[in-house]
Amino acid sequence: GLGPVLDVGCGPGTVTGYLAERGLDVSGVDLSPRMIENARRLHPQCRFSVASATELDLAEASLGGVLGWWSLFNLPRHVLPQVLAHFAYALKPGGHLITGTHVGDEDAIRTEAYGGVPVRWTTHKWRPEQLVDLIEQAGLQPVAELRLPADEWSGPGVIVMAKRPS
Repeated sequence: GLGPVLDVGCGPGTVTGYLAERGLDVSGVDLSPRMIENARRLHPQCRFSVASATELDLAEASLGGVLGWWSLFNLPRHVLPQVLAHFAYALKPGGHLITGTHVGDEDAIRTEAYGGVPVRWTTHKWRPEQLVDLIEQAGLQPVAELRLPADEWSGPGVIVMAKRPS
């Protein structure tokens, strides 16, 4: 294996747990202490910590993979490029970034009751080509792109897989 995988914005740890079951050395981080509490309860075999994508202290070439699974769209537009650059720095040569996000031109603001507390979320949508450009500017090489059509629950999406060149 290439080394540890970091699930950034892991929420309740569903994907983290899935990857761990398949033998990956994976850990998860999320901004929400409540999410991390749930993740630890649901997936006691995994390591989780409370952290922001913008404040991760990652060593150079320390990770085999970074996952931003429907989590990076919460980052303001001007912040995403530096987060992607930090991921690129942390990936080993040949290591992969996989990210999935909502597609569109506009930012969507929604309010959700989060454990009884109303929380305003801004979803920063990206056009696939914009996202791919940012990933390339971060020094990563896109290797696959999957566009998801809108369904009854959500609008269109895109998944991009990229690697740090060897």
